[in-house]
Amino acid sequence: MVVPEDIRIPSWDLYEVSIPCTVFGKPQPDLAEPWYDLRMCGDGTSVEGRQGDEPAGSGLQLRSRYGLADLAGADTVIVTSVPDACVEDGAPVPGELVDALRHAYDGGSRMVSLCTGAFALAAAGLLDGRRATAHWMHTAQLAERHPKVRVDDSVLYVDDGDVLTSAGLTAGLDLCLHLVRRDLGAHVANQLARRMVVPAHRPGGQAQFIDHSVPATDARGLGPVLAWALENLHRPLTVEDLARRAALSPRTFYRRLREATGVTPLQWLLNQRIGQAQGLLESTSLPLEKVAERSGLGTANNLRHHFLKQVGVSPTDYRRTFPAAGGERPHGT
Repeated sequence: MVVPEDIRIPSWDLYEVSIPCTVFGKPQPDLAEPWYDLRMCGDGTSVEGRQGDEPAGSGLQLRSRYGLADLAGADTVIVTSVPDACVEDGAPVPGELVDALRHAYDGGSRMVSLCTGAFALAAAGLLDGRRATAHWMHTAQLAERHPKVRVDDSVLYVDDGDVLTSAGLTAGLDLCLHLVRRDLGAHVANQLARRMVVPAHRPGGQAQFIDHSVPATDARGLGPVLAWALENLHRPLTVEDLARRAALSPRTFYRRLREATGVTPLQWLLNQRIGQAQGLLESTSLPLEKVAERSGLGTANNLRHHFLKQVGVSPTDYRRTFPAAGGERPHGT
């Protein structure tokens, strides 16, 4: 596992660092023998985990025994993250890391990234022409900076044979358990997941966690009509209805909304209705018929169809993931 050194790891990123340690670092002789031999590789300097504005010495410290040169010859190389500047500011991934990753891959290592670690694999050219993912908050930057990568922001992880990538945080655990399943079989992976008190396999993808909201900035002056639409999703809305309320022709409204949101008006409406349904499934125990009615999707069958297509899981499975904490309860149905 690559430990990104010469920077301080934010406490947030320590979660991804801990996932491979938990899955691969603790021997499980009753499940499989031998188990994995996990080595944390960096430049040999200490790494301190802290939040961005915390003073030095206030966080955890990691010290790796192995250097980046030790990545060569590994069966699997895992990159958990890159410095924030490489994601937010477009700073280059450290050259020595890029070279080490290329060398390891050329030597036959299986390459894996968790969350923003995909930026390192992309910088090394290992994702060119491949489908890959990262945390949905960073996939747009990944796609913009590496146009040869086929970025998919809807999945928890992508297995492309010898190169695998995952979305952020807990999706990294999904991918690590998937690696155990590939290497040691489903029974071992399932038993390990039970010990970690996590699902052996989560249905769906990270699309179920993306916030499909009105754009924060509205350069085309559509904010009021979109806000009105959100308040009236239960009604049968058409493009003509929204255009009329915006005092625009349907063609002009279509063009401006597409420019502002990147999707067509009908797709925008569907996204908002799915979002409304997600909120109701998370916060209430209303039957699916009522959820469909309130979100403007009409019938329970229509809700199931669009929800599965858009989110990747059924409304029932989604509700199990986000059980209602109080909220409304069904009355007589």
